[in-house]
Amino acid sequence: MQAEQKATLPGALYVVATPLGNLGDITARAREVLARAQVVAAEDTRHSQRLLDALGIRARMMALHEHNEQQAAGALMEHLRAGAAVALITDAGTPAISDPGARAVARVQAAGFAVVPVPGSCAAVAALSVSGLVGARFDFVGFLPPRAQARRAAIAALREREPVQVLYEAPHRIVECVADLRDVLGGAREIVFARELTKLHEEIARMPLREAPAWLAADANRQRGEYVLLLAGAPARAMDDIGAREAALLRALAEHLPPKTAAAIVAEHTGLPKKRLYECLLAQKG
Repeated sequence: MQAEQKATLPGALYVVATPLGNLGDITARAREVLARAQVVAAEDTRHSQRLLDALGIRARMMALHEHNEQQAAGALMEHLRAGAAVALITDAGTPAISDPGARAVARVQAAGFAVVPVPGSCAAVAALSVSGLVGARFDFVGFLPPRAQARRAAIAALREREPVQVLYEAPHRIVECVADLRDVLGGAREIVFARELTKLHEEIARMPLREAPAWLAADANRQRGEYVLLLAGAPARAMDDIGAREAALLRALAEHLPPKTAAAIVAEHTGLPKKRLYECLLAQKG
C-alpha cells in the first residue's frame, strides 16, 4: 500500500516544516508528504530517523547539511530527473530559515523543477506570537556573527531599526550575545527570551536589556537549549525633524485621507521624502 502511495505523489521538491520539539505539532499534510515521498533529504539523518520512526514512516534518506549542500543538491536533482518526489527537512522547524536548504532550493528552481512549500512550525513566528511586542513589521536577523567584534558591529547596525528584530542564538554564546546587545543598544530596550520552544523546558521571558544578564545568571539551565531573541524596535522618531508647519499639515490631511495619500501630497508641496512622512504618520498612529 505504501509503495502505491509513493508512486502517486507528483515529482517535485517538497520543503517540509517539522516540529520544533513537540511531535503533536506535525501537520497532517507534512505527515502525508513524508510518508509518500520516494526520498527524504535531512540535515541529520540520525536525528530525522527518530522523527520518522515516531510517525511510523519508512523512507529512503539522504543527508543534506551545511557542509555538503552543493554536492547533495546535485544528487537530489538526479532523483527529481527520475520523476521522484523528494521531501526536504531540517532538524526542527522550516528548512532554509537559518538552516540548510536555500542553496539546494535555488539549484532545483534554476534547473526547472517544481518546489512546493509544506508549511508548519517556525521558531521565529512562534516566538513572535507570544512576545507581546507590538508592531506591524519585524526583521528576521537569524544568527549574529560568532566573533565578538563582528557581532557588536552587526548589533550596531540594528540600533536605529524600528521593526521588532528576531534573532537566533546558540546556548554556548547566549551570555556573550546578550551582554553585547545591552552594551550596544542600551539597557532600556526590551528583549524577549524564547527558549526551547514547544519542548519540556520551554521558557518565555520579557524584560529590559539591563536585567537580561542577571536573568541568565540566575539559573544555569538558562544557558542550555536553543534561543529565539526578540528585540523591541527603536523608538519611532518624532515629527519635530520635519518641521512644525509640515507636521501640522500632515496631521490635518491624515484626518481625512489615507496615510499614503496624505504623505504624497505633503511630499509634493514640501520636497520632503514621502516615505519619511508616511513613517511619521504610522509612528503617530502607533
